[in-house]
Amino acid sequence: MSHRMTIPTRPVLDQATRQLLDAIAADPAAPMRLGVLAPGGYGKTTVLGEVERAYAQAGVDVTIVDDAHLLPEADLLALRSAVERGGGRVVVAYRPWPRSRALAALAESLGRARPALTPAPFSRDQVRQALPASAGRAVVDFVHQQTGGVPRFVARLAALTAPELTAEVIGRFRADLDWLDTDVQKFLLAAEAGAALRLDLLAALLDKDFDAVGEVIEAGRATGLLAQDGTLLPVARAAVAALSRTDRRIAVRQRLAEIQLRSGGPVLELVRPLLGSGAGGPSVAAAFQAAAREALPTDPALAARLLGAAGSPSPEAAVHRATASAMAGDLDAALRLADQVISSGDRQHRGPAAEVAAIALAHRGQLARSTELHRWSPSATSTAFAVVGQIGTGRLPAAALPVAPPTMLEGGAFLMAQGVLESVTEEPTTALSTLVRAAGLLEPAGGAVLLPDTPAALAALVALHSGELGVAESVLDRAIATSLGGGLMSVRHRLLRAWAAMLRGDLVRAREVLVALRKVGRPLEPRDWVFAVALEVGIARRNSDLAALKRTWEQACEAVLRHPVDLFTFLPLGEFAAAAARLRDQHRLAPHLARARELLRQLGDPPLWSVPLHWSGLHAAIIAEEAGAAEEHAAELAANRDRGRYCAIVSAAAESWLDVLAGKVDPDRVERAARGLHVAGQWWDAARLAGQAAIRTSDRQAMVRLLDCARLLQGRPVGAKRAAEAGAEGPAEVGKLSDREREVAELVLSGLTYKQVGDRLFISAKTVEHHMARIRQRLGCSSRAELLDQLRQLLG
Repeated sequence: MSHRMTIPTRPVLDQATRQLLDAIAADPAAPMRLGVLAPGGYGKTTVLGEVERAYAQAGVDVTIVDDAHLLPEADLLALRSAVERGGGRVVVAYRPWPRSRALAALAESLGRARPALTPAPFSRDQVRQALPASAGRAVVDFVHQQTGGVPRFVARLAALTAPELTAEVIGRFRADLDWLDTDVQKFLLAAEAGAALRLDLLAALLDKDFDAVGEVIEAGRATGLLAQDGTLLPVARAAVAALSRTDRRIAVRQRLAEIQLRSGGPVLELVRPLLGSGAGGPSVAAAFQAAAREALPTDPALAARLLGAAGSPSPEAAVHRATASAMAGDLDAALRLADQVISSGDRQHRGPAAEVAAIALAHRGQLARSTELHRWSPSATSTAFAVVGQIGTGRLPAAALPVAPPTMLEGGAFLMAQGVLESVTEEPTTALSTLVRAAGLLEPAGGAVLLPDTPAALAALVALHSGELGVAESVLDRAIATSLGGGLMSVRHRLLRAWAAMLRGDLVRAREVLVALRKVGRPLEPRDWVFAVALEVGIARRNSDLAALKRTWEQACEAVLRHPVDLFTFLPLGEFAAAAARLRDQHRLAPHLARARELLRQLGDPPLWSVPLHWSGLHAAIIAEEAGAAEEHAAELAANRDRGRYCAIVSAAAESWLDVLAGKVDPDRVERAARGLHVAGQWWDAARLAGQAAIRTSDRQAMVRLLDCARLLQGRPVGAKRAAEAGAEGPAEVGKLSDREREVAELVLSGLTYKQVGDRLFISAKTVEHHMARIRQRLGCSSRAELLDQLRQLLG
């Protein structure tokens, strides 16, 4: 035992090898005939070195042979004879390929004496042992993932200090690749292209039958560069890509693409690396076009690049590229390419090009021009989209809608047109049902379709205009989850979802959407921009943040100038009307409001669209203290009182507002009106009505009742819940704060000014200041900084 403890520290070895060495140490004179079989890099030479050292320390002779697969036949036959004689100690290491008859006979003889030892790749723990002690977990995981645990490759990556491959590490694989014969190199290039498991492609590439291809694959496996599933190890894939001759790599991929194209199989992953390589010719162009069709549903920007690389000047190719550019959000390129085809005189492709241009212009906010192009295009979807555009710009269609075609896209488009038409001629619920069905019909298409608008967005607009916020949120959530309309429509869906949050008073969530869009750093198209700016305005107004309102107002004025008024922008227009009144700048918005009223008259003043605009006008008049204008809007709302549930709710709320402004506060009536608004999803409006009524009544009991109602409708926790929370939290200091003081403290900690806190709680800024003074005295704080610090600890 003491002798064995003098043995130097062994390298990282697997359990089978350690058991072998222990057996040798226990009885070194015993016969030993052993084969060590594994691909290159698996540590066969290391095993032989340990065996040789064990026998040397015991003073016993042993015959050690490495790389027996490279020996000539005569040497292999002589070695087999030595094994067959028995009694000695022979340890032979070899790869599974090349496997000559002589090597197979030697392996058979060795196997009869003892099963071959087959070193396995390192486990993650073994990789950690093989790396320097300074290697962190991220480096260990990276090395294990890149190398598959192959010991030789682990050693090559041992000097890494960060989880990334370096040029120096990649260069160490050059010797593994340079000595390989041509067929194996081609196979490795095909494996790097993702075709390692495609025998049909490999047979055509190598011009061999399947048996011969199998031999080449075995040769590839013997290099140790392949994982257990037959694909290249990640580090080997990087090495093959970086160290192979560029012309040979391009030629292999080009040949694979040609083969795959003839068989009708997918080619995207084969030709993607050819972008920018200079590869050309008719076959490559055809492969690029086929790959673009594959990429279009999930990566339209890549599809546009592939089509550009194909270099085809045909009108058909230009239309496909315009479509891909539009779906990728590059509307400039889409309009430029489409315009080239429209002006080229090619009658066959002018219609499809006009449809692409029409869709791009719809996103640009040019709905009237978009409609004209849709009417010029002969496609069934353009016919339906033209109806949507006509109604959106104030023109009812002259004829009834034709029967919807049976396809998913065309059927969805016609249901969109039908739903929008019903929104101005039928009950809101009818239109909403049709548009929700249209959204469901197109959901399976996901991002694979180019649309001027989605039925989900139109359904959400109808729902928001009719007080059905739950429906709006549901249909938008599904559209976002299914990527309906692709990336081009994702911003619109998210902005409308934020709009619903703002109406509910969830200003934090609405703000988060705007912040996320701003982080992307990509300019919004006019239609999305007008909604985004209106959200900024709406959030600032509801927070009583006059500074933010002033900062955003110039953007709002520019947004309405860039986006002509249409039926689908009434929500932003209403927010801008209220903001203009707050800033006493109504004259700048007056022409746009006049255009909106004219548009409604052209459509017959449909209640679904006119009622929300009058509701916004009422608030603008209240803010501007224009009693006459407020009465006119209330009268318009009263005229539509019987046209639906939402119409009745806002009409009752308008009457309550007029009474409150006149100093006639009926608590029962105000509370009914406020609760009606709350049911319609307009929580902030509901709370504001109850709160304003509370501060305008001289009846103390009514004031308390209406303030409680306002807080409840605003979604604030009631006192009992606050007390329960305080009890659960533990610190006695929390119990020192009343419910109202705690509310004030939370809002101050969130960054609101005393004025903003007062507006939120329907109290004066002076009252907020008094609350904060009492809290400071109660907690014994000597400074405002100390007070805020204590409140953060107490309130979390």
